[in-house]
Amino acid sequence: MHCPSCGQQQANEDTKFCSRCGLPLSLVAEVVAQGGYLPQLAQLNEKPPPKLFNKKNGVFFSISWFIFFTLFTTSFFGILNGPDELIALMAITGVFGSMIFLLGSLIFLQSSKPSWAGKPAFSQAQMPPMPATLHGRPTAGMALPPQQTQPAADYRSPGVGAWRDTNDLQPTSVTEGTTRLLDQEEAKKLPQ
Repeated sequence: MHCPSCGQQQANEDTKFCSRCGLPLSLVAEVVAQGGYLPQLAQLNEKPPPKLFNKKNGVFFSISWFIFFTLFTTSFFGILNGPDELIALMAITGVFGSMIFLLGSLIFLQSSKPSWAGKPAFSQAQMPPMPATLHGRPTAGMALPPQQTQPAADYRSPGVGAWRDTNDLQPTSVTEGTTRLLDQEEAKKLPQ
């Protein structure tokens, strides 16, 4: 397989990245195997099924609740000469119940818009630069850096008098001073 970005032939088909420009070849192989498109991209355009409990439906329900309880039930029980307490209860339930439903739906329920339909995560100014052509020579910024080697002699231990030779790296003995103290305490305890 040849790299579509720089045209370099790859050593084998299992190569994951181009050795010259760094293009991910596993993705290119998957596009070729799928006939020119990725099924993952088709899944992004599919709309998920609509949710029943979202902000739009919550606001609609709270307005419907208000209209039903304040206009219809209070009028209905008023025409039937229902008890005044029941009519007042229906009016209070309509007003305060709709406010509770409205606040609850605005605070707790998710938006009816799909999460991927919002503003893009990156603006065009933040996107990395794309190569001018796919089959041309890669730009200097897109190429991998040249291979670097460093001889092992550079990694030798520091000589005498270097900053690491301060004797701070050698731990002092913990039992050095305490052993003498224990010997003195035992000598005091023994009768002479």
